[in-house]
Amino acid sequence: MPSQWWTYTLSDFLLFSPRTYYRLFELYNADIWPAQIMALLLGFAIAALIGWGGAWRGRAVTAILGLCWIWIAWAFHYERYATINWAATYVALGFAAEGLLLIGLGLAARRAWLPVDDTIHRVGLGIFLFALVVQPVIGPLTGRALGQVELFGVAPDPTAVATLGALLCTADRAFWWLAAGPLAWCAITGMTLWTMEATDALVTPLAALVVVSTAIWKRSGTRARGGSDGQPADTADQA
Repeated sequence: MPSQWWTYTLSDFLLFSPRTYYRLFELYNADIWPAQIMALLLGFAIAALIGWGGAWRGRAVTAILGLCWIWIAWAFHYERYATINWAATYVALGFAAEGLLLIGLGLAARRAWLPVDDTIHRVGLGIFLFALVVQPVIGPLTGRALGQVELFGVAPDPTAVATLGALLCTADRAFWWLAAGPLAWCAITGMTLWTMEATDALVTPLAALVVVSTAIWKRSGTRARGGSDGQPADTADQA
């Protein structure tokens, strides 16, 4: 009797084993070394720019993030992940598109970022720092080899979460356009890790949920005050 479609589980669609997946990161990290150091330096530079706020700093942040997405699209998804997962080729296109969106819309935006003392800004900065400093060590703490660590700027998961945190700090109405790519990846990687029964499967989706909830709260609060989504343009930017 032929199998029915409803008898399949997510694990039936997994094209690789957890060992193969994590080994991929180990080989990737070895191949691109010392790019990780540059990525971390860029991450801390972004955190400083977010902390200061201001229009031109926001543009610098989105431009850097865009370059990171384009790098991951090519170096990780297309060159390596696609060797064990045919769908990664299409994911690479999505990452490249997200990178171009971040660069294009980020440079074109004329609204400044939220003030440093704004609650939403602090939440966004906290999410970014979580992705930069905390998220990478969760894997090794749960049993993965240190060489398999996933770092901001070169690995998709922390980069997606960090991007969401950074976007939360901006008052531009383009938030949901720019956040669509990172949110989609958070859902995809969450399902992948859940299927592999990874102990950290919910980390990325939960971080995305915090960002979405905060963004909705910010939006509803802005409407209740009858205000706009943005701050003054470049003329209001402070040194």
